[in-house]
Amino acid sequence: VINTIAKLAKTCTLRLTVSKLYFILSDKVANGGVSMWCELCQGNFFDEFQMEGVAAEHNEIYLELVPDNLSRALKTAQSAKAVKIKLTNKHCPCLRVAVELPSLSSSSRIVTHDIPVGVIPRRLWNDFREPSVPDFDVSIYLPVLKTMKSVVERMKNLSNSIVIEANLSGEMNLKIETDLVSVTTHFKDLGNPPWASEDGCQSSAQGRDLENMAEARIDIKKLQQLLAGQQVNPTKALCNIVSKRIVHFILLHEDVSLQYFIPALA
Repeated sequence: VINTIAKLAKTCTLRLTVSKLYFILSDKVANGGVSMWCELCQGNFFDEFQMEGVAAEHNEIYLELVPDNLSRALKTAQSAKAVKIKLTNKHCPCLRVAVELPSLSSSSRIVTHDIPVGVIPRRLWNDFREPSVPDFDVSIYLPVLKTMKSVVERMKNLSNSIVIEANLSGEMNLKIETDLVSVTTHFKDLGNPPWASEDGCQSSAQGRDLENMAEARIDIKKLQQLLAGQQVNPTKALCNIVSKRIVHFILLHEDVSLQYFIPALA
């Protein structure tokens, strides 16, 4: 999960609660407005989990960190007997990753990494709320991500932007149009998720002509980053398109859910 996130964000926010961990990116302008929300249930990853937030009614911790640093620290833990992660204050706040490695003698070998983090004060917590699923025109299951990745990688050499279009008949096209060339890859029979909101009515997709395509032009590098970074093979991957405004990807796995929002280019 960390390797995937390290490919998507140079820095991100780690939010810790009693039951879940979240990796959040909400770069409005600096990162071309891309945002990410990744959610993990701590019970699926940790045998023991103790945390204490600032106060009983605000039992959460928000940290800013460089995911690549955490990814590098965890690489040493691949053959570990045990790994312990804890928040310490060593000259500055750090996430300490203590890795107990198997040893031939009776004494254990422990490697520790101290990763500097920034503690985010409570007054800023509201900047990191879960993004709402946009009121989309079309929602569609994605084709096999490996296939999509190789298509996008080839197209990346031709243009900086790509048009994603899809309809409610399970069809999706990836298009590139430049002065010299236009290339389209067609995917059929992908299926459309049966979305329904709490009040039982669907989004603006309701009453829409099934053949009608919704489309958005996005930065091809951002899409390629998402596809190239996939270390966790999702059991379900889908995409919601708000015409000319945003493409919202949701990748679901048994233990992890990742949402990624790429804004449309003007």
